[in-house]
Amino acid sequence: MKTVVAVYTGQGLADPLKALFKELLPEVRLVNIIDDSLIGDVVQAGEVPPGVARRLVQYFHHGEELGADVILNTCSSVGEVAGAARGMIGVPIVKIDELMAEQAVAGYSRIAVLATLPSTLAPTIRLIRQKAEEAGKEISVVNGLAAGAFEALVSGDPVEHDAILLRTAVEAAGQAEVVVLAQGSMARMEQALQAATGIPVLSSPRFGIRQVKELLEQLQD
Repeated sequence: MKTVVAVYTGQGLADPLKALFKELLPEVRLVNIIDDSLIGDVVQAGEVPPGVARRLVQYFHHGEELGADVILNTCSSVGEVAGAARGMIGVPIVKIDELMAEQAVAGYSRIAVLATLPSTLAPTIRLIRQKAEEAGKEISVVNGLAAGAFEALVSGDPVEHDAILLRTAVEAAGQAEVVVLAQGSMARMEQALQAATGIPVLSSPRFGIRQVKELLEQLQD
């Protein structure tokens, strides 16, 4: 039985990803490492502070010690740390949003990135630009920061959170061919956003687990 260790910076995505693993990789042993202080520190700093980076790399080492065949980094805000850690860890690290970014660049030239936090928006935009550069493709990226949505969610108003996301997505979609959701937790709104914008909407969880599955199959060959 193959083992996947998923590293989380918050609680919100653990149950949805567990369900996706059950659907797509039912034969895999899934181990979760969750430290919900990480995303709080990132939000407070507005970027990934050194202490968060150090703790995250420690968790990747723990994943290796737990017998992981693949480590899944589930948080886009810290994706650049996961990328840098690949040279330090002896097993592959999959970034949950990497395949999504590649697919967005492969299929579209005008890409809107929707996020509720600047600390997630900026690294996702950088990732998309990096993938475009690797593919030798010219793209334009539309900033879809849903200002106030995160605060609404934290204050216990998910309805307002969703309404702000919808309004921001519709506005950004006017300048784009596809909407990319920077946070995996937004995946639950994928269909509603696609209906509201009339253009394709991509979210990372299913893409991330698809990449894990492809990697596990390669390791078995």
